Amino acid sequence: MAVANFPALQFKTCDIFRSTPKCFKLLPLQKTNLFVKTLVVEAKANTRTESAKIRNRRMLKKFNGTPRRPRLSVFCSEKQLYAMLVDDKNKKCLFYGSTLQKSIRDDPTCTTIDAAKRVGEELVKTCIDLNINEISYYDRNGFARGERMQAFEIAIANYGFLPT
Repeated sequence: MAVANFPALQFKTCDIFRSTPKCFKLLPLQKTNLFVKTLVVEAKANTRTESAKIRNRRMLKKFNGTPRRPRLSVFCSEKQLYAMLVDDKNKKCLFYGSTLQKSIRDDPTCTTIDAAKRVGEELVKTCIDLNINEISYYDRNGFARGERMQAFEIAIANYGFLPT
């Protein structure tokens, strides 16, 4: 806390304005307390990823997976793709596949885009085995459709999985 003390200021009008020869005395200023507070500005930054995550959380409240209509959750990192069929009612994962799995990568060695397509094909095979004909919600976790995501989507769209 800073306190400022100012003495009475005396000026002559001839010193200030230099036009009138009269001089007068100003009234003394009262003592004032000056409080210095730092101004903190907090702005909520709505970047594209933050708003996409918020939107995704809001959609998860509406769409819940069941054993017959599971939720398809796909996460795409910088190099890999991960896909899950989730039964939210029983809190179980019905299928998990990623481009890192040796069974998908090793047949003939392939790029991550080809591996993403194979993950989609494995997902379709698992859905046929589990007698799943449709999914309740396709959850991309707010990520844009890159090359790996498009290859995965083409593989599952041929089966008729993507909701319109």
